[in-house]
Amino acid sequence: MVQQGRAVAMVLIAALMWGTTGTARALGPAGAAPLAVGAVRIAIGGALLVLIAFARGTLFGRRWPLVPALLAAVAVAIYQLSFFEGVARAGVAAGTIVAIGSAPAFAGVFAFLALRERPTTRWLVSTAVAVIGIVLLALPTDVTPVEPLAILLPLVAGAGYAVYATASKRLLRDGDNVAVAAIGFGGGAVILLPVLALADLSWLRDPRGLSVALWLGVVTTAIAYILFTRALTRLPVSWGATLSLAEPLTASLLGTVVLGESLAPIQLVGAGLVAVGLVALAASPRPS
Repeated sequence: MVQQGRAVAMVLIAALMWGTTGTARALGPAGAAPLAVGAVRIAIGGALLVLIAFARGTLFGRRWPLVPALLAAVAVAIYQLSFFEGVARAGVAAGTIVAIGSAPAFAGVFAFLALRERPTTRWLVSTAVAVIGIVLLALPTDVTPVEPLAILLPLVAGAGYAVYATASKRLLRDGDNVAVAAIGFGGGAVILLPVLALADLSWLRDPRGLSVALWLGVVTTAIAYILFTRALTRLPVSWGATLSLAEPLTASLLGTVVLGESLAPIQLVGAGLVAVGLVALAASPRPS
């Protein structure tokens, strides 16, 4: 039970770090395109993870399963591109809510199909409560028509997140968490090299832009995913995805307090339901 508690805490801490992503992007220079920010984030985070894993001697010298490794890398690249563009179109709070709010459903399905992880009743109930809260959080505060891509791109990001988590869980059978994170994000960085080559990176010369890039790469990528991947050694994929719903809670709070985005009363109720679902899952017995 102690080990489970530590794993739960790791996911929640990682989710708090992820929750700062959209706000950090919004506080960056105006000339920083969403796709460029996502690619720079993964380049920094992926390089740091590879260096750490190399120094630990855990990355090379073993046979990693090819399909999960490729899926992890591709999922990381797809997540970054779709998440940052989706947040730019939908807003920090709404984009993050849809992306991470959809992840538990995707993760439950993918983990069952790929890993035969059967969802528990506690997970189903807790996730249902939290997702209802996410739906309420995602309700628009005005009658402005919603751009289809503003919903589609975050949903793609949610699926990418679930694929990464499922593939990482499989890779953890063959290596430690730092090496597994390095495979996903190092590979994702390689895939995104064409984006870096074509993108305008002049915003990195701005101290504010460089600070945002380092925060996103070091904190919300390298540190956060070391914690999250470590937690997956003790928790099912579906649990990790549901506990990650602390990210949109953080994003909503920051979007409101820092960026001036407003939350209607019904959205505050949604935030409360998300918190109830997370507490119910975190306090439950160790999953079998």
